Amino acid sequence: MFVLAVLLAGPAVAQPAPAELRVATRVLPPMVEQDKDQLSGFSIDLWSDLAARLQLRSSYVIASDVRALLELIRSGQADVGISAISITAAREAEFDFSLPMLNAGLEIMVRSAAGPASRGAALWQLVNEVFSWTGLMWVAAGLLVAFIPAHIQWFVARRDPESSMSPEYFPGIFQAMLWSLGTLVPAREMPHRRLARVLAVVWVFAGVNLVAFYTAHLTASLTAQEPMGIQAPGDLRGKLVATTVGSTSAAALRGLRADVLEVTRIEVAFQRLLDGEVEAVVFDSPVLRHFAANGGRNKVALVGDLFNPEDYGIVFPLGSPLRKQVNNALLQMREDGTYARLYEKWFAQAAE
Repeated sequence: MFVLAVLLAGPAVAQPAPAELRVATRVLPPMVEQDKDQLSGFSIDLWSDLAARLQLRSSYVIASDVRALLELIRSGQADVGISAISITAAREAEFDFSLPMLNAGLEIMVRSAAGPASRGAALWQLVNEVFSWTGLMWVAAGLLVAFIPAHIQWFVARRDPESSMSPEYFPGIFQAMLWSLGTLVPAREMPHRRLARVLAVVWVFAGVNLVAFYTAHLTASLTAQEPMGIQAPGDLRGKLVATTVGSTSAAALRGLRADVLEVTRIEVAFQRLLDGEVEAVVFDSPVLRHFAANGGRNKVALVGDLFNPEDYGIVFPLGSPLRKQVNNALLQMREDGTYARLYEKWFAQAAE
């Protein structure tokens, strides 16, 4: 009977292997990192776990930026997209998104106050101020004021046998000038005659005031020339700020009336900042924090609070049946602690 049943059933039909999903992504550390042909990062680890839970096979298609990634989904060249893809109302009208896979937002990154570019700019500004016309006038005024008491001191001291000052006008007047200027610091020699000592005390006070006035002038000039620091989104107005083309940060910057420099890769924006070509970089907080903790350590600083909060999601074509399965797997990852371990692996250092 068993043999008859087999014969009646006909030849066994092999089950087709699941189709390979085309996953669109873009390189954006720490979400996606690339070493030769190998991809890693938070998004890659997350998708690998999701695919294993859903028993899906997948291959990656790398896009240059978020607009190119979305175009791959729109045109049907990819079945799913994962990286730093912000969920927005405009994108929801064209695509389906998973539950949020990461809470994020925008942040501002500037050169560190201790960075080479900042130190060089401050030094150049100081040199320009010291050797400006006003600075040279102060130096001339100081020499003129020192010239008068130097003559009085030489005239009084030239007849003092205990004085080391020459009784001859030359080089005596040069020695007197050195004394006059030297009273601005602890003097090595105090005049012996009473009149010369009185003059020395008066000149010390006059010299201290002269230096104080010049210091105040120099400080005021440098403060007035120093550009206002960027500490909050409102400070970006009129500033040249770099970000990536077609990103939500580019739209936010235009809303803040900043001068936006859009580049194809965020690494280009980082280099423009380090070279002093832009005043700030605005981008997704996880990406900026990763760079500040690694390649930009001691060179850049994050300022202000997180703004324009947004969530990252996995993107699908409209009506994709895969969306519900991925959402269920995402919830399982959060419940069993897998998501927390992945987050700790990729973002713990950036949060320090």
